Amino acid sequence: MTDHLWRLDESDGDLCVRTGVEGRAASMGHRLTIAMQSWEATVQWSGDTPVAADVIVDVDSLRVMHGEGGVKGLSEPEKTLARANALKTLGASKFPQISFRADRIEKTSHGYQLTGTLEIRGKTRERVIDLDLEDGGTFWRLSCEANVKQTDFGVKPYSMLLGSMKVVDTVRVSFSANASKNPTS
Repeated sequence: MTDHLWRLDESDGDLCVRTGVEGRAASMGHRLTIAMQSWEATVQWSGDTPVAADVIVDVDSLRVMHGEGGVKGLSEPEKTLARANALKTLGASKFPQISFRADRIEKTSHGYQLTGTLEIRGKTRERVIDLDLEDGGTFWRLSCEANVKQTDFGVKPYSMLLGSMKVVDTVRVSFSANASKNPTS
């Protein structure tokens, strides 16, 4: 039986994706920081023990925040183009959400290990996520980072110049949020 529920969303923290570039012309490309600006996480608790967690991300909320590297800085039109390319690559019109469902949660020395299923572009893979937990007094600070290999989910990394510059297959996803110690029931 679930005693209480944590509900978190973008107002509680950040969910970001960082990309890399590779290929002969990689120095021309930008390493992007992308914010997912609409997401919701729920954690079901039984007493003092988390028993399940879900994260749902709206793909269309993807925003290119900035880019590092490249020949020149990333302009607003280039950010718009990068966003359009990312939405197309992710198949956002057909697959509007990315989700993670943890059905096994184990306590660790630094927080919790979540084992569950990640779904991107309609493909699912089992994932293990190490979630760090810090005591912030009246709240808990949650954070984690994980690598995601795009091709594992049928995502073809964006490329240009006949493949001499392309997004690295593995992207880095980071999550951080504050959760109240007095969650909703």
